[in-house]
Amino acid sequence: MNPTKKKRIINVISNNNPTSKKTFNLLIKKLKEKNFVVPEKYDSQAELNICIGGDGAFLRTVHKYNFPNVPFVGINTGHLGFFQEILPEHIDEFIDKYINKDYTVEEIYLVKANICTHTNCFELFGLNEIVIKGIQSKVVHLEIFIDGNHLEKFCGDGIIISTPVGSTAYNFSTGGGIIYPSLKTLQITPLSPISSRAYRSLPNSAIIPGDIPITIKPEYRYENSILIVVDGFEIRYDDITEIDFIIPKKTIYKLNFDKNMYWNNLKSKFL
Repeated sequence: MNPTKKKRIINVISNNNPTSKKTFNLLIKKLKEKNFVVPEKYDSQAELNICIGGDGAFLRTVHKYNFPNVPFVGINTGHLGFFQEILPEHIDEFIDKYINKDYTVEEIYLVKANICTHTNCFELFGLNEIVIKGIQSKVVHLEIFIDGNHLEKFCGDGIIISTPVGSTAYNFSTGGGIIYPSLKTLQITPLSPISSRAYRSLPNSAIIPGDIPITIKPEYRYENSILIVVDGFEIRYDDITEIDFIIPKKTIYKLNFDKNMYWNNLKSKFL
């Protein structure tokens, strides 16, 4: 390598699946042959993050490194692989396309929750969704507001607030709609809503523009009965008084090597 030439650093992150580890070793070998530098530890100055595994591995990586600006691409050694675009047998083709810049860069919107308790406020970011549920599978009672306007008095298992990319995840499995990733929206999807004289809950999803805040307030008797699930990771806070959701300025980036990948994924994964 020319010592005056800037090093091209690529982070390669893998889960512990045997197929992933085999792919990890092969990929590193091939990248080094093309004069890329693959650090042993995550380097925030890298030009690309390659994540090997399934969608779970992708989500864990994004959270572990705090939603970095370094773009991602995924190699799928898992099952569904909606985020993981490249198959292990296509590594050579992927490297060639990357070197030749034969790809587009997609901006992926997140969901941000500002959680306030009696004493403090906390920020959480999600890639797929943030879910408000009851602890130990208890029914939750929530007041839901859109841009300060009261929408419903919800009773049921919980509420999913999903991003466009998350619309095909938990949201989709509960009957929510599929939203194209470039649309800047959030989706509210009820989990087993109950309608009675006391509670009136929408039976279906609602699509909300990303710049309009969604506010959820647990009824006072249920402030300590709330479980928050962010991309599958459970978090518990005591004395929650209010949770505000919005699409933040923070985003992540993902490389796309096939303009038809989204629609092909929908058909191959779900139909």
